[in-house]
Amino acid sequence: MKQHAVLITVLFALSVTLFGVSAIFYEFYKINRIQYIDHIFSKYSVITQIYRQHQQRKSSEIMLEANLAVYKLQTQKDKKMQEHVLSKGKILKREGFQSVDDAIMLNSQGIYTQKVVSDLRATMIQHKNMIYFYIQTPQGSILIQDEELKPYRPWSILYSYATMIGIISISFFLILKKLQPLIRLRRKIALFGNGNLQISFKTPGSDEIALVANELDSARKKINTILDSRTLFLRNIMHELKTPIAKGRIATHMLESPKQRDRFSSIFGRLESLVNEFAMIEEVTSLGDKKDFSEYRLVDIIDGAIDLAMVDRECVSIDVDASIKLYANYKLYTTAIKNMIDNGIKYSPDGHVTIHYIEGELHFESKGKCIAHPLHYYVEPFTKDNPSKNSFGLGLYLVDSILKVHDQVLAHEYEDGVNRFIFVSNAQHKFLS
Repeated sequence: MKQHAVLITVLFALSVTLFGVSAIFYEFYKINRIQYIDHIFSKYSVITQIYRQHQQRKSSEIMLEANLAVYKLQTQKDKKMQEHVLSKGKILKREGFQSVDDAIMLNSQGIYTQKVVSDLRATMIQHKNMIYFYIQTPQGSILIQDEELKPYRPWSILYSYATMIGIISISFFLILKKLQPLIRLRRKIALFGNGNLQISFKTPGSDEIALVANELDSARKKINTILDSRTLFLRNIMHELKTPIAKGRIATHMLESPKQRDRFSSIFGRLESLVNEFAMIEEVTSLGDKKDFSEYRLVDIIDGAIDLAMVDRECVSIDVDASIKLYANYKLYTTAIKNMIDNGIKYSPDGHVTIHYIEGELHFESKGKCIAHPLHYYVEPFTKDNPSKNSFGLGLYLVDSILKVHDQVLAHEYEDGVNRFIFVSNAQHKFLS
């Protein structure tokens, strides 16, 4: 979800906008429809007046139809059709009202007029795209078809609604189109972070995203240039150092004094070890991908580390199931375990290290005093507690660097006189069993 927060926000805004516009147009449609019905319903007063005059004057049906025809109206005389319209038609509006008329009366005193109040009801019905008026009076009822009026058609509102939805949709489509380079840029940055240093961020255009992408591409080129220069420098200097070291070791054997010969052998040996550790650090830091990673049995890697450390097998106890496997770079991971074995033997009074595999974690246990500083102090290069020890302070730094390449971290515990260094795997990169 978090990886697509911008896209989700845009889609949410689109959904809210479309819902809001739809709700507004729907309310407008209802209001407009009611206004239209009210407007055409007002015609009932004319129909009622014509029909009442017909009843009072007792004029002929022909005269009634003629008067109605002036207003594009005609009576529906078919009884079956009347019943069908009244039962199946949709009532649009119905209203009851009272009609006041002057009636001529006769009594013993003579002729006089009297107001007569009648209860009437008018109903407007829609049936098969036609409008009917059903007028009910005390003297009778009549169903009249309006030839001019048509049912409400919301075409203008629908056209406006479709136009508005189209404009909004096109606008959001253009926004999403503009966001596509940003999505591609995020993927490229992820690939660059995973070691693909040759991927290009260059993007055509002159908008903000293109400017950011092109600046990133310039930064990538500068980083690659610096890394190439660094790698070339380290490899050249190590190559240049190995030649005089080799010559110095050969010349050492020509010395007559055993004391001087041992001293110079020790010096050149330490220099060679330092160059080899620098080479290993350069290999770890320049590892761009995991193409050299494969699946190995953990016990095989540990055996290789013991051979690399050149220590007696009795100095290392292994409590690891042979079925446990690890996806790793064999050379680097072997070096990391070898450094942990060297570290445990060097700083423990009994010169012994025990290796356990417990719940996805690799433990290195050795007796001795607790480390004097927090662990992060020792994973920095050239740091060590005892300067007299035959070490350059690069062992744990190299271990930490190798573990990071394998998506693991180094941890430390001290319990009952035992130092315990632990290779802890991240949740997404567990040991394979």
